[in-house]
Amino acid sequence: MPAENEDEAAATAISEAVQAGTDDIAVPGDLLVEGATVPRQNPSLYNLIAAMNVSQRIKLALRGNRDARTLLARDNNKVIRRCVLNNPMLSEEEIINIARDKNSTEEVLRVISTNGDWCKSYGVRRALATNPKTPLPLALKQLSTLLINDLGRIARSKDVPQAVVIQARKMVIVARDRGQ
Repeated sequence: MPAENEDEAAATAISEAVQAGTDDIAVPGDLLVEGATVPRQNPSLYNLIAAMNVSQRIKLALRGNRDARTLLARDNNKVIRRCVLNNPMLSEEEIINIARDKNSTEEVLRVISTNGDWCKSYGVRRALATNPKTPLPLALKQLSTLLINDLGRIARSKDVPQAVVIQARKMVIVARDRGQ
């Protein structure tokens, strides 16, 4: 665990330097420009990112374009995934896709669910409620904010935890009894 804490501290220092603009980490300039694409030559974007060291991936996660963010949101390193969520260019659609992704970690889903701005989006709340990796209390909390049609779909779903299905069924029954 001490090595993990050291890695976390080093990553935090790198992250702060990148955000302050005081880093000297080199990454391809095309990957920092929104809308720019890497030429379709070798290496592919995936291979290019895979060959980067942690410092370069942190910088790319914090400043990279949509294509880079999409790949880095699935990185094995939790610090990289967390840095993607701190990228100022991150769009609502990307947050929804990350929240919907069944490969997202509980930590990433927890960070998304605690961000008030992101949770104003109905799509984000629905994605959190239906992702089987969302921690149960957070998924249940999102149910109360969903429309009856979505609750009905969740109540019939086999892809969400049983506790979420049961709660959605109860909410549908209550809404039906009220005549909604």
